[in-house]
Amino acid sequence: QVQLVESGGGLVQPGGSLRLSCAPSGRIFSINAMGWYHQAPGKQRELVARITSAGSTNYADSVKGRFTISRDNAKNTVYLQMNSLKPEDTAVYYCNADVVRVPGFLPRNYWGQGTQVTVSS
Repeated sequence: QVQLVESGGGLVQPGGSLRLSCAPSGRIFSINAMGWYHQAPGKQRELVARITSAGSTNYADSVKGRFTISRDNAKNTVYLQMNSLKPEDTAVYYCNADVVRVPGFLPRNYWGQGTQVTVSS
C-alpha cells in the first residue's frame, strides 16, 4: 500500500515562510508528475503548483513569484517553499503524485492526507 506523507504545515505570520515536504511510504518504482493543491474552507480544491519528472513546473497565478516547487528524484520527495505568505494562503495543502509501483505498469494517482497552513497575526 502506498501513502503520500506530508509534513511542514503550521501557523505563520503574514510575510513569513514555510516549507512543505511530501514523500511516499511503501515500495514504489518511480513517480511521474507531483504537485500541491490547497483547499480553503467552503472552497474547491485548487492546484497550487505542479512539477513533472523532468522538472517542468507550473503555478497558480496567485502564488507565482512567492512559492517554489521542487523535487528530489533520488528521495522521491516533492517540496513546496512558500514565501511572503498571505492570510489568503490559509488552507489545507494536499500532495498529489502519479506513482508507478511496478515497472511497465501505468501510474496511479495518489493524494496525501493534507497538512494545515494558517497565515495569521
